[in-house]
Amino acid sequence: MTRALFIIDVQNDFTEGGALGVDGGGAVAAGVSKLLAEHPLAYTYVFASRDWHDIGNDNGGHFARDAAPDFVTTWPVHCVAGTAGAEYHPALTTDAVTFHIRKGQGKPAYSIFEGTTEAGETVGALLSEHGVTEIDVVGLATDYCVRASTLDALEHGQHVRVLTDLVAGVAAESTATALAEMAHAGAVFAASDVVE
Repeated sequence: MTRALFIIDVQNDFTEGGALGVDGGGAVAAGVSKLLAEHPLAYTYVFASRDWHDIGNDNGGHFARDAAPDFVTTWPVHCVAGTAGAEYHPALTTDAVTFHIRKGQGKPAYSIFEGTTEAGETVGALLSEHGVTEIDVVGLATDYCVRASTLDALEHGQHVRVLTDLVAGVAAESTATALAEMAHAGAVFAASDVVE
């Protein structure tokens, strides 16, 4: 059994004070760092994703440029490549990250599986290449990119556990819907204290 950790989009623009800040985002960043510090051998591989959107265009309609965002398919400008908003939250320690994944480069992207490493490697290929069968998922936001990444990991044939104390959602109703959808697809929910 080879276990990986997915750290989804723990970035400045998705935490308090950011363009699309989620309440509890900073606490998630600190909690993930604590998890990795206390359990350095728990994960053979650690994948960390970031939205990494192009500057100067609407990223395939993802950015609301000419009208107000609908917060469903169009969003305020966020996580533009090379800006402070796109950087990992300062409370997130990234020393243990094996693969840094950039997604949304010129197009909408929610799942970590839609991104690549700087070398162009896909997440699906890396999981297969390294024999990963178990994935724990943490990060932001529960009802968007955590949901999409979890569903894609299940589709990829992984056993997926969402660490519920290390995720945070945008809104209570959409978070509840996302959790139900993930559970129906086969995800398991647990607190981070199950990690050994």
